[in-house]
Amino acid sequence: MKNLIAVQTISMLLLAAACTSKDKSWIIKFEGKSFEQKWAIKDLNRTLPHDWSTSGFLTFDYNASSTQRFFINIYDTGGMRRLRILPFQGAWVRASVPLANFQKRNVIGYDMAAIGQKGMPGYGLGFTGFVGTIKNVDSLGVLMEEPISSPTLEIRNVHLSMNAEDSILAPVPLIDEFGQWIPAEWQGKAKTPEDLKSSWDEEDSALQPGRFNVSKYGGFLKAKSKATGYFRVEKIDGKWWFIDPDGYYFISTGSTGIGAGGSFARTDGREYIYSAFVPGELTKSDKRLGKASFYTWNLYRRFGQDYYQKWMDFTIRRMDDWGFNTIANWSDPALGRTKGKPYVATLSGWGFEAKTMGMPDVYSPDYSQKVDDAAARQCEPLKKDPWLLGYFVGNEPPWPGREMELVNVINAGEDSPMKSALRRFLSDGDTPERRKAFVYDTYTRFITIVNAAIKRHDPNHLNLGLRFGGNPPDDLVRLSATVGFDVFSLNIYSYSANPERLEKIDNLTGLPIVIGEFHFGTPGRGLSPGLKQTISQEERGAAYRYYVENAVAHPSLIGTHWFQWWDQPSTGRGDGENYNIGMVDVTDRPYKELIDAARETHERLFEIHSGKIPPAVRQAKTQ
Repeated sequence: MKNLIAVQTISMLLLAAACTSKDKSWIIKFEGKSFEQKWAIKDLNRTLPHDWSTSGFLTFDYNASSTQRFFINIYDTGGMRRLRILPFQGAWVRASVPLANFQKRNVIGYDMAAIGQKGMPGYGLGFTGFVGTIKNVDSLGVLMEEPISSPTLEIRNVHLSMNAEDSILAPVPLIDEFGQWIPAEWQGKAKTPEDLKSSWDEEDSALQPGRFNVSKYGGFLKAKSKATGYFRVEKIDGKWWFIDPDGYYFISTGSTGIGAGGSFARTDGREYIYSAFVPGELTKSDKRLGKASFYTWNLYRRFGQDYYQKWMDFTIRRMDDWGFNTIANWSDPALGRTKGKPYVATLSGWGFEAKTMGMPDVYSPDYSQKVDDAAARQCEPLKKDPWLLGYFVGNEPPWPGREMELVNVINAGEDSPMKSALRRFLSDGDTPERRKAFVYDTYTRFITIVNAAIKRHDPNHLNLGLRFGGNPPDDLVRLSATVGFDVFSLNIYSYSANPERLEKIDNLTGLPIVIGEFHFGTPGRGLSPGLKQTISQEERGAAYRYYVENAVAHPSLIGTHWFQWWDQPSTGRGDGENYNIGMVDVTDRPYKELIDAARETHERLFEIHSGKIPPAVRQAKTQ
């Protein structure tokens, strides 16, 4: 009997040892301004080692009640390491997070989005500056900033793996035939084609042409200056304005990404999470429909086989009714050519290289000729078009503020004219100051060559700048005023454009300013709130009003362009972004609260910029 009891006791101890905390589930409820749940790694899984540097992935299962982003924090004795997660909503997902991204900042990408994030099978992965060794890990944390409505996150099966084990576990499918997120419910969610037709018909009958008192180009009929037949900028009584081709004062209110294609969802290897795809007979007749462009498929449902032309006509009607006067960056070029609204042209062909953080090799002997050829090809056909507001030269270079990393990348890369030029430059002294000087000299060469080529092939139109992202260094802002820009453009994702920031740019450049991107979103519908969140669709409208009106109140701010026209796919675009940032949703139905607010703001812009009335004072609720 004693021997039997001993055997049973040993068996129970062995079973207990086998059932480690790896098999346990943890539920985190995020509350307050910022909330982090932190565990010692042995509490998550007693088999976890302290040295994670020899493994490939941190793997775990999760189920998030909300699409709000959260952070994975690894605590090593050398410091905290962090990555950002854009989760799927209401589904069990197995995520394998590459441990390499905790250890070293990504330096491959031609713009800030490309260098800053990556699409994974069941989530979006965002890179941060919190990196370092993971050879002595003692704890792991999950952090959410400004959680809305106390969201929860359940995690289990935390372990290290050499290979990726990513999978969407359950429930599947996640996407219905209209491109909507199945696990979530919301007011107005389409259940049938008849639901959509009713909404579409209601919107069509409500659009009102001529709502705003503007010229054919969208300029304010209340004030006029010299007409030149093209858009230009002028400072009048201490305030900058665009002047439209007929001479009327103009403030650019636009949206980026106005197109019939939507963002294509990534499907390869994830086909099982979609309940339907565009029927083959439709894609055979029109390749633009694509395998997973649900937005385009819904346009086909709405307008029929000739949906493309009807969509363009309808979009101009919408812009008339909503008060948007500019077809902004990333939009369908054909829409701009309709002569329905002013448009911007986004130029390319300058040799932006992902492997050198977007910096072109301006030292290549044929660089100037390549730039001239690209400018001729793109600008010559447009130089007589009065509807063209101007040219954007590029978008969000990722190297400003990371000049030392860029020099290291060039030094460690393949032999090239730029690498040879760098080494010659540093042969006279290799210091941080000289490394930064080389980067700025290279930038000056690049942008001077490009801007001169644009003016050579089109002297009629404005150069709207490079659309800097983040907060570019003061020296770079000042330098950019000397290389041929007519306007200084940058993308400001914040709840306001920050008058002090605008004032600094004004003082450093003396140029008028355009904000090339901003947005607000709300978690839900399987969509993340984007870079700046609000608690509801009504508050998105309030955020739009406050941001745009207070930006335009600055005497040098002459344009705000929203990012973007339609929502991103709930399963993520190529880099994992799945943001609720559209003027319209995936079914081509507008967000009424946002549109109503935008319309009200657009009616007030002339008086606000003129200083006759104050901007909106109510800020949006964000938590």
